Amino acid sequence: MGFSTGALAYADFAEGLRMSRGKGFDAIELSALRASEVDPLLDALETLDLREYAYISFHAPSKFEERDEPAIASRLFERLPSHWPVVLHPDASSDLALWAPFGERLLIENMDKRKAGARTRGELQRVFEALPSAGFCFDIGHARQVDPTMIEARWLLEAFSDRLREIHISEVNTASKHHRLSYGVNLAFKEVADLIPPDVAVILETPVTEAEMLQQAAMALEALGLQAPALSQVA
Repeated sequence: MGFSTGALAYADFAEGLRMSRGKGFDAIELSALRASEVDPLLDALETLDLREYAYISFHAPSKFEERDEPAIASRLFERLPSHWPVVLHPDASSDLALWAPFGERLLIENMDKRKAGARTRGELQRVFEALPSAGFCFDIGHARQVDPTMIEARWLLEAFSDRLREIHISEVNTASKHHRLSYGVNLAFKEVADLIPPDVAVILETPVTEAEMLQQAAMALEALGLQAPALSQVA
């Protein structure tokens, strides 16, 4: 379990890493949600101390110009460590074939209700038909926003259980903004906790202060029915 650097510090991966350091987290997602953030993060990779993380993923930009997509996909493929998963918003892509070389390293994320596709089981199935080797990054906040009954969330987890590699957790409001976890949203998330494998990487996308990180992590663990002994020792 760990945080997305982009949730902790807007467009500042170094600050996000600083906030996460030494708190018992064993996962991190390096976020470059804007195309302008890609090269600075790639250029800094050799200087980053990531030794405390057993799981490291990279979140590709959530929006980019069509003309820029080939270069972005190519740079990420060439410069990221070959074992790092890469999370992609499928709606950002104009040509999914550009991402096929990533194979099972590519994690397709289900989208929020603002988007025209990749929100439901049927819509995601079409993406996976284009990228048959890709894995699944399940955003539980997006799924709840699309269907507050959590029925669609259950369908997503059942349909793509063999692809599930990472979970994003936060509360997503009606305006598609990420928020801290609350008691009410945790009750909803518990509806699908039985479908969450204990070894899946959990990434919090809750925008919190450094002082709130451990409390939010504990709430996420409770909602998903998971345990993290190393985290509990420092909480």
